[in-house]
Amino acid sequence: MVLLYPESGILHSSSHNYKSLYMPTWKTIVGLSFTAEEFDVYCHSLQWNAWRPSFIVLHNTATPSLAQRPNGFTSQHMENFVKYYRDKQKWSAGPHLFIDDKKIWVFTPLTVSGVHSPSWNKLALGVEMLGNYASEPFKTGRGLQVRKNAVAAMATLCAIVGLDPMTIRLHKEDPLTTHDCPGSKVVKLEVLNEVQALIVERHTGEHTIG
Repeated sequence: MVLLYPESGILHSSSHNYKSLYMPTWKTIVGLSFTAEEFDVYCHSLQWNAWRPSFIVLHNTATPSLAQRPNGFTSQHMENFVKYYRDKQKWSAGPHLFIDDKKIWVFTPLTVSGVHSPSWNKLALGVEMLGNYASEPFKTGRGLQVRKNAVAAMATLCAIVGLDPMTIRLHKEDPLTTHDCPGSKVVKLEVLNEVQALIVERHTGEHTIG
């Protein structure tokens, strides 16, 4: 979950007599949703020239939970996130992906840095999974479908950008993060192994990935 860690925005003067609000330039969102197959095609059309991530950070939204979004995300939800991150938090961006049990939503453009993990914003892609995986199932039902979509999205990004799936990190591994995100039911090694296996499955018989 990314809502507790705003981008640094308050600048204090050396005299401490006043403070000024720094308003970073907002990075316009993409706001499009894709199936796993469509997302792979979409990512093949992109070029990482100005910024290139070093790894992926996996999150869960916690709030909203799967129960609070019975039909997954909508375009209006993406606009609501814009209002929250840009207008309330005064951030320059949000995470890169919001993933539910139906689609992969691209929020912040994948070719620019986002805001999602305080230590790693400039280094990593941020992937948000719909659900509260401290309490909701991650191996059955809708949680399993979210998991499959997240694994597919991360496999695509690793293969195209040239990232080692074993470098994927959980948000709670950020030293500046104090809560259990993406939840205790998300077992890191299991997810990483699933990403690695899908990359191998997709590229069997093709040229070396990377």
